[in-house]
Amino acid sequence: MRAGRVTGAEHEGQYEGGDGVTHAHGEQGDGDDVSGHEGGTTGNRPSTGTRSATATATGISTATGTTPSTGPRVDISELVRIRTRHPEAIAEAAARRVRRPLLNDTGRLMIVAADHPARGALGVGDRKFAMANRAELLERLCLALSRPGVDGVLATADILDDLLLLGALDGKVVMGSMNRGGLQGASFELDDRFTGHRAQDIERLRFDAGKLLLRIDYDDPGSLTTLESTARAIDDMAARRLPLFVEPFISRRTDEGKLRNDLSAEAVIKSIAISSGLGGTSAYTWLKLPVTENPDDMAQVMETSTLPAVLLGGEVGDDQDGAYEKWRGALQLPTVRGLVVGRSLLYPPDGDVAAAVDTAVGLL
Repeated sequence: MRAGRVTGAEHEGQYEGGDGVTHAHGEQGDGDDVSGHEGGTTGNRPSTGTRSATATATGISTATGTTPSTGPRVDISELVRIRTRHPEAIAEAAARRVRRPLLNDTGRLMIVAADHPARGALGVGDRKFAMANRAELLERLCLALSRPGVDGVLATADILDDLLLLGALDGKVVMGSMNRGGLQGASFELDDRFTGHRAQDIERLRFDAGKLLLRIDYDDPGSLTTLESTARAIDDMAARRLPLFVEPFISRRTDEGKLRNDLSAEAVIKSIAISSGLGGTSAYTWLKLPVTENPDDMAQVMETSTLPAVLLGGEVGDDQDGAYEKWRGALQLPTVRGLVVGRSLLYPPDGDVAAAVDTAVGLL
């Protein structure tokens, strides 16, 4: 499907929606999905299943098709048209967005993460620039968000703005990514400045939570700067009664200078203890944690704090089933409330985004 078009009424600050939106339906057959593609730009595209009020108001549509695993292409030219002629449409879409509580009746969370590109982390497996195709990434996100049981998305402003214009965020939990300054491979990687959403931005846009990355290397002074900034971010979010998901690691550089996160039980325990104590209150702090290298250690690790936690995905590689089993076990622990997973679901080894997401949802 093509996105809607902006008409001459744009000079009056109006967008053509409803019947003014053009559609170009692709052919669909029984059982069509995204499987069989290695992250390419061909094949079936995601559908949100219904056309939201936001998409109608902006003149962009992302919905058609009769099955949830097939759907429209994202037309970048239409997104650019709205961005250039009506940049205020993003704030208007945020103001119209239908919100929901952070947790539903199940008390569980399933969030799809896509804040990697802003840190220059574009690779998935052996594909160095897998996440560099923005249209494809948006399509995969729209597909993931359309699946039953998916609660929301974590991303930076550029991606969330696109999803707002596409109407893909109604009724979803929206998490803004706050610090992306620690660029992958940079000498200053651990001096992870807050270059993304601020607490006031998350509040102004009516988003639901924030997330930050906290990597601690005892030999890198930049970690202290990030620690202090994290504490202030926790205070700023708590003052607005907004949840903040803190993703802590103990990290070390290899002899070659590459940064590695230590997933031993000892290191993860320390990272939890340090991050849980930051700020003037922990009332709105959540933890976003990895499964330890030995999954059997997770029960001991999670005894370190009473803060609610979600599990992160990280690099899964070809052993998708192994990752599911690790998550399954840790999800049984009392403080673990859900999953926040990105590349392993958006770019699974077999290319089947819908199946990967559905399997992860099933673990909850």
